[in-house]
Amino acid sequence: MLNPDAKLNPNLFEPDAGMKPVRDGYGTGIVLAGEENPNVVALSADLTESTRTEAFAKRFPERFVEIGVAEQNMVTVAAGMAVTGKIPFVASYATFSPGRNWEQIRTTVAYNNANVKIAGHHAGISVGPDGATHQATEDVAMMRALPNMKVFMPCDAVEAEKATLAAARMFGPVYLRFQREKTPVITTPETPYTPGKAELFWTSKKPDALIVAAGALVYNALVAARELEKEKIGVLVLNCHTVKPLDERKIAELAKKAGAVVTVEEHQVTGGLGGAIAEALGRLAPVPMEFIGMQDVFGESGAPNELIEKYGMGVADIKRAVKKVLRRK
Repeated sequence: MLNPDAKLNPNLFEPDAGMKPVRDGYGTGIVLAGEENPNVVALSADLTESTRTEAFAKRFPERFVEIGVAEQNMVTVAAGMAVTGKIPFVASYATFSPGRNWEQIRTTVAYNNANVKIAGHHAGISVGPDGATHQATEDVAMMRALPNMKVFMPCDAVEAEKATLAAARMFGPVYLRFQREKTPVITTPETPYTPGKAELFWTSKKPDALIVAAGALVYNALVAARELEKEKIGVLVLNCHTVKPLDERKIAELAKKAGAVVTVEEHQVTGGLGGAIAEALGRLAPVPMEFIGMQDVFGESGAPNELIEKYGMGVADIKRAVKKVLRRK
């Protein structure tokens, strides 16, 4: 059942539950951050509308800088602004930032522990028709490896707003990952959100497996949990919105309780959420694991939902992974 303590959307599984792009939460969140702190500034690399930075640009034109198609320059300018006490948010597609400017992020932001927030938009396979060159499925691994860098993967637009505001309030580099397409609104303003603290969204009295999910695919994990319950298979679903720092204590505790783990992410299974959890459980609670995500392949052009299914990240795929891992308990 849905965890009542999580205060999720009560109409989550209904046709009229509500659909919004995760990136919309960045647009509202950065405006709220700007209203709260006059040091918040925004930079864009010629993608102001797509990254939802336009709301901030209209509200605070004197605190917005359009850099143009120059992602490497954008992040170095932001690092310089951070030195002066500003809190810069830089936004572009994730394939370009951090895809194109990773070295500048490493050297000018992470190495210096500069107070820069990096918003990677249009992440994952669900960018769809844009094809493999624009489908960032390696970005979490790239950013998770950097010292000082925090990595947030909100599950919907409501949580994305919270994550953006939280990033503005903390010191140091943060990577925020957003999907483009409209996805179900899972959470509410009352849903607990604390960076670094994973939240249990689905509970079972006798869990057979733990599903740890991040990003928009949390919804698929919840649908899979509901269907598995009808088949007398109990699972827990943990929304791991912060990949770094990882909530190792809670993940290990629930992994021991369930005895098996399935990770779910719209990212390469190597180096992302699944890799982070495997590293933690290898030290704290070794259990059988299965990994839902991109299996060491590039994507292709297609409809977002069709690509999610083709590359094994649909509800049926999650259910199969749970049943597979149970055979290894």
